[in-house]
Amino acid sequence: MEIKRNENKGRRYKMRLFHVSEECDISIFKPRIPTRKDMNQEKGLVWAINEKCLPNFLTPRNCPRVTYHCNETTTEEDKRHFLSSSSASHVVAIEHKWFEIMRGTKLYLYEFDTSDFYLNDRSAGYYVSEKCQIPVNTIIINDLFGELMRRKVEVRLIDNLWDLCEKIQKTSFDWSMCRMGFAEQKHG
Repeated sequence: MEIKRNENKGRRYKMRLFHVSEECDISIFKPRIPTRKDMNQEKGLVWAINEKCLPNFLTPRNCPRVTYHCNETTTEEDKRHFLSSSSASHVVAIEHKWFEIMRGTKLYLYEFDTSDFYLNDRSAGYYVSEKCQIPVNTIIINDLFGELMRRKVEVRLIDNLWDLCEKIQKTSFDWSMCRMGFAEQKHG
């Protein structure tokens, strides 16, 4: 992992917010109209993810994934059933076919000053800003699997995400399903 720090903006903040990209040279983030139809289509936003939920995005952009992590109300039963060990509290599940793609992907984490951001979705860790943002740091991740392991995230490789996707939504975990439009079709 390499860190590039902007000269005059290298200070740290209690809460850390990031934008994850495969693009290496973004110098300014301009608000964009959300693609989600359940959001205001007249207000542009810059999206960021908090550090707790950052592992959900440490995959190639279009990699479909089911992610979940413990919160203060996660039940012991759910932990026993959906975590592989007592030391795991966060899971990122991807399809087998994305393994090699993920091994060859480099990501850039653009860190923001948090002062212009507000919470959009607590469970998913999404924050948004209506103002242009200039990153205060850029962190380069060359080994996505290594970074997930360093963060004590359990990585699961499975043949189909849909069964897990449906089950996790009925649990006490915080969860996020990303890029499921790229997932293999449901079985049966």
